[in-house]
Amino acid sequence: KNPAYVTGDNKDAAVLIIADVFGWTLPNVRLLADHYAKEANVTVYVPDYFGGEVVEPDMLEDPEKRKNFDIMGFLGRNSKETRFPEITANAKELKSNHKKVAAIGFCYGAWAVLRLANKDSPLIDCAAVAHPSLLEESEIANVGVPVQFLAPEHDQQFTPELKEFTLKTLPTLNIPFNYDYYPALVHGFAVRGDHNDPKQKEGLERAKNAAVYWFKQHLH
Repeated sequence: KNPAYVTGDNKDAAVLIIADVFGWTLPNVRLLADHYAKEANVTVYVPDYFGGEVVEPDMLEDPEKRKNFDIMGFLGRNSKETRFPEITANAKELKSNHKKVAAIGFCYGAWAVLRLANKDSPLIDCAAVAHPSLLEESEIANVGVPVQFLAPEHDQQFTPELKEFTLKTLPTLNIPFNYDYYPALVHGFAVRGDHNDPKQKEGLERAKNAAVYWFKQHLH
């Protein structure tokens, strides 16, 4: 059983957040969960999918911590093969407790959300991903539920090639989709945007509102 931050009390509609490498304890992701719960009228779950391991929030800003962070080791411990079974189990549990379930994935979490949305056996009713990383083209091409992409202009993970593939593929899938583009913004903006930078703050707000709109449209 994965520990989780849970907020909201809607018995019919739920949102599963699959976080980036900073995990379920990051204050920003819990604030987003609170926003979704209140503004989209849903129960939101933010589970721990990293086995209790916590990456310090200032790791990217602190050169020493960044140098010492073994990203390959982290991704090895939390590979798709390792984590997807428990993510699947959580989604099935939510589906048995709520009439409708959405999932949103940030960075690391995006691949898992798209797999939950697979057309052959979807475990969720709608999907959203923001600045996705570790994506494979097949994960995009096999989506079978309404899907939203929140895409910053600058992103080494969601490359121009992957963006192009996404924009070319989504219209062929016969599902509602929303591709929301954020000029000048960078990977991580939808969770870790700087509130003191007007452009980033605006992007953070816009992405949050876009996700809320998506959930309201497809869960109620």
